Amino acid sequence: MTTPRATSQRVHAAEERFIPANDVELCVETFGDPAAPPVLLISGTACSMDWWEDDLCRRLAAGDRFVIRYDHRDTGRSTGFPSGEPPYRFDDLVTDAAVLLEQLGVGPAHVCGVSMGGAVAQRLAIEHPHLVSSLTLLSTSPALRVNKRPHPDLPPISPALLASFAEERPTPDWTDRAAVIDHVVAGQRPLAGALAIEETRLRRIAGRMFDRSGDIATSLSNHWMIDGGSDYRSSLARIAVPTLVVHGTEDPLFPLGHGEALADEIPDARLLPLAGVGHQMPPAATWETVVPAILAHTAG
Repeated sequence: MTTPRATSQRVHAAEERFIPANDVELCVETFGDPAAPPVLLISGTACSMDWWEDDLCRRLAAGDRFVIRYDHRDTGRSTGFPSGEPPYRFDDLVTDAAVLLEQLGVGPAHVCGVSMGGAVAQRLAIEHPHLVSSLTLLSTSPALRVNKRPHPDLPPISPALLASFAEERPTPDWTDRAAVIDHVVAGQRPLAGALAIEETRLRRIAGRMFDRSGDIATSLSNHWMIDGGSDYRSSLARIAVPTLVVHGTEDPLFPLGHGEALADEIPDARLLPLAGVGHQMPPAATWETVVPAILAHTAG
């Protein structure tokens, strides 16, 4: 059995809490009134809660929502494991989210997931429907690991992105904050669309992620070594909660057809395309559209 490494120091912010869930401790931070409708934000592969920016969380909380973000296991300040030896599966990430909601005692939540977090959100709605009030699925797919489980009806990864994956990227000195920030930013560039990357903002996120991670090398690698989870696409028709699909029109990893498929296969789902956006968190330039859309969607 693999022994978890020690959780990093718990001094980042007074709002952070550590919640035991599924044999790990998850670092959680909240915004807004706990009596308001809860919104759970789920990050993507190898991404800590830092990708859900403070300003975005505050905007949602200002709309009378209780916003909850957390570090996946092996990211940020949550329990981590030795590099290259993740003793868990994708299903555990789903269970983590379910147990976290139960431990927080907030009742059913409006669940927003991006990329891999969108797959976690879909599985939550299918397997734990009592915990989910609505879904917001951003930059995700009805078939998360399409490169491992082909779905011929879905558009493939763009050739340019495939070429970038094939390029040799030098491993940074993981103790060098500036080098790691450069590494993270370089990895995000091929995922962007025509809408210009806000590099200053991206560097701030990467820096905060570096500062909060117990082992940044592990945080950026272990998730990629786990399985893709069970194929849930055939169960999408069972999702019975209101669903909003937010998808960039220039997503090179999951082209727009993935978002369209989600909107078609989940009953009564609605698609919100974001022009010029790639495979990324909604850029700040889109928040005037995205935040009101999420608040309207979670108002019922």
